[in-house]
Amino acid sequence: MFHIDVMDGHFVPNITVGPLIVTTMRRCTKLPLDVHLMIQHPDKMVKAFSDAGADDLTVHIESSHDVSKTIRMIRDLGKDPGVVVNPPTPVEKAFRFLDKVDILLVMTVNPGFPGQKFMPEVLPKIRAARDYIDREGLRVELEVDGGVNVDTAPKVAAAGADILVAGSAIFSGRIVRRIKDIRQRAESQGI
Repeated sequence: MFHIDVMDGHFVPNITVGPLIVTTMRRCTKLPLDVHLMIQHPDKMVKAFSDAGADDLTVHIESSHDVSKTIRMIRDLGKDPGVVVNPPTPVEKAFRFLDKVDILLVMTVNPGFPGQKFMPEVLPKIRAARDYIDREGLRVELEVDGGVNVDTAPKVAAAGADILVAGSAIFSGRIVRRIKDIRQRAESQGI
């Protein structure tokens, strides 16, 4: 899948892509488009990104919106909803939404800037999320984003992540080789 970071310059300081880029990407690939809305008011943009071709839309519980209502909007548009928690946010704050979503995205860096160093202090949050998902029998994929590379992938996989998002680690070298290396290291831990 392609993970697409959408930043609005408000929720995070940087600005990235909009629906037009997602539309263009949709024309170029049949792979799922995993759209991560790092924006202040995601409820105002879910339809535009859904129409653009997103397969799933993840929204931060820290953003300014009614999270439950936004989840319903995404589901009503026929897309898979997900919630995101930032490193300082207790992962337990997301648990009340997990019976309504398909994805829980745990950030292992503070959102908004590429190339940040993985925060190992977030690993217990990933384990706690994995334990909760399994204990409750939920069908939620546990996704991790931030600082994932060949060294951190096995740690994240061992903590229970299903999906590893890697950006800088892939695009700073031979892309196909780096994807294979990260995947191989994660799979050595059971992903």
